[in-house]
Amino acid sequence: MAYKATVLSVMIASPGDVTEERNLIRDIIHEWNDINSKATECVLLPVGWETHSVPDLGGRAQELINKSVEHCDLLVGVFWTRLGTPTGDFESGTVEEIKRHIAEGKPAMVYFSTAPVAPQSLDLKQYAALEEFKGWCYEQGLVESYDNISDFSDKFRRHIQMKVRDSFTLVPSSTQTPGNLDELFDRNPNSFIGDQLSDEAKRLLMEAAKDRNGLIAHMRFLSGQAIQTNGINLADSNDRRSVARWEAALAQLVTEALVSPRGHKGEVFEMTAKGYDVADRLSQAAG
Repeated sequence: MAYKATVLSVMIASPGDVTEERNLIRDIIHEWNDINSKATECVLLPVGWETHSVPDLGGRAQELINKSVEHCDLLVGVFWTRLGTPTGDFESGTVEEIKRHIAEGKPAMVYFSTAPVAPQSLDLKQYAALEEFKGWCYEQGLVESYDNISDFSDKFRRHIQMKVRDSFTLVPSSTQTPGNLDELFDRNPNSFIGDQLSDEAKRLLMEAAKDRNGLIAHMRFLSGQAIQTNGINLADSNDRRSVARWEAALAQLVTEALVSPRGHKGEVFEMTAKGYDVADRLSQAAG
């Protein structure tokens, strides 16, 4: 049976001093697709002016960029020390994208880096403009700050899961009107949520179910990271590829509500009743 996937476009809006964050946003969006697109029949499409605009001498540059990205469903804005170049109508192109997006009633996630910066590299005029815009953002709602690229990675990975879940209705076209994915699994007895999990996610869930307190710890050190449960460290901190796989596994368990974050630092996760049930069924299947 063929299915028609829902496509949600995610605009990446930022000045030029956060290139690493822009690349990381794309990577995490692709990771979300790898984990969730099959179950939700939804694909997230990262959109930015550098990939979705073409040369055109037919008007103001930012206005032409706006036409290329104005269809986006969700916006992610990131700032560090710069606000960007004024467009004539707004303080910068990034600000114009954000304010136009918000004016249309669409959700926006805005992040500000607090990473250290060499004073001699600061453009004081840019930094002052950024501080003024930051004050405006705080008046509009909730924003997020991050200390370093690893902190941003952890926060955005968790936030994109929650934002898509809470802001958009994802209903597979093969069903009529299920209220959520749990109803879909209940209506189809041949489908089991555990079958959607990666091998790492299954292992992590089953080990967490054996842990006395049902906890998973995601700890960060100067020398690397550790994802631990039941007295076992599952991630090899010397192998970034290994860490990335286990981070994706943990994110998948959070998305499926099999574990729940505790606290605000993204370091401790606790098994849910649904998680124990799925873990028990996986253990029984494993024999």
